[in-house]
Amino acid sequence: MPYIALQLVGMAAVFKALGLKAELPLVVAFVVLAVYTYSSGLRAPALIAFVKDTMIYIAVFAAVVVIPAHLGGYAALFEKADAAFQAQGSGGILLTSGQMLPFATLALGSAMAAFMYPHTLSGVFASASANTIRKNAILLPAYTLLLAFLGYMGHAVGLKLSNNNDVVPALLKFLFPSWFTGFAFAAIAIGALVPAAVMSIGAANLFTRNFWKVYVNPDVTMAGEAQVAKITSLVVKFGALLATLYLPTQFAIDLQLLGGLWILQTFPSVVFGLFVDWFTAPALLAGWAAGLTGGTWLAWFDGLKPVHGIVIGGTNFSVYVGLLALAINVVVAAGANIILRSLQMVPQPRRPG
Repeated sequence: MPYIALQLVGMAAVFKALGLKAELPLVVAFVVLAVYTYSSGLRAPALIAFVKDTMIYIAVFAAVVVIPAHLGGYAALFEKADAAFQAQGSGGILLTSGQMLPFATLALGSAMAAFMYPHTLSGVFASASANTIRKNAILLPAYTLLLAFLGYMGHAVGLKLSNNNDVVPALLKFLFPSWFTGFAFAAIAIGALVPAAVMSIGAANLFTRNFWKVYVNPDVTMAGEAQVAKITSLVVKFGALLATLYLPTQFAIDLQLLGGLWILQTFPSVVFGLFVDWFTAPALLAGWAAGLTGGTWLAWFDGLKPVHGIVIGGTNFSVYVGLLALAINVVVAAGANIILRSLQMVPQPRRPG
């Protein structure tokens, strides 16, 4: 729900830039998303994804060419962005020495957690081939880097906004003619529509297969499963809408942080369970519980901050709390596995041949 809520916020920023006020932009975004996924399921984002990618790449490439040219080149862009940070008295265009380790551990932890999310796996399993996944894995970092430049551009042109979520639409309206601004707005809206649809479908499939079919109606038909999944998908999106309307955006961001921490604790069970035959299920479950509990406590203790301070050899370090929880997870899993095997409570693994 927090991920879907953030997609709704992105779509609402576009509708707001077009003149819709109050909560109406969010409601319009929700209705579009609900109709879009309820009628066509996973086929909808799959069929429209190539249109979305083409439009977004055109809009982003135009922005990273036209806007720096308008400002006098990339050197001038970075100088003006840095001057804007200096005028604010905080931040800058480069990481400080104290920010490098937190950023690196956040990037590593997020990358490890990314493919643990069910909606990510839904996209992977629905891909046409392994080459499709490889191509996306190559292009996505480049696309993300280009998006990062848009934040610098907003500072460089001196945009004064009451809400940081409005920076990209405001930037496009400031520098582009109306016809291209409309094209770019459509690209942003579609760009939010596709991941939000896949996320809600992933949640619906989880509920249908792992709860409804197991505990409620084991004899449900495939058509019945599809209907339950559609209704669940609507409920998830409606929950995301309520969270966006009645809770501060920071809450969605904090819950997203916790979501990354929690889903990362499934990494040992998934990866070790698939590729290492030494670990046993009870030990991996114990590690998961320890990582989940310990990581949640650390995050809560720090006021839901993404990093936690540790002291090693008298030196202070800040590390992504999800990786610290993962370390607890692996240590407990390994220790529990050793104890269980020493007590011969589990059978020894047998290798083929």
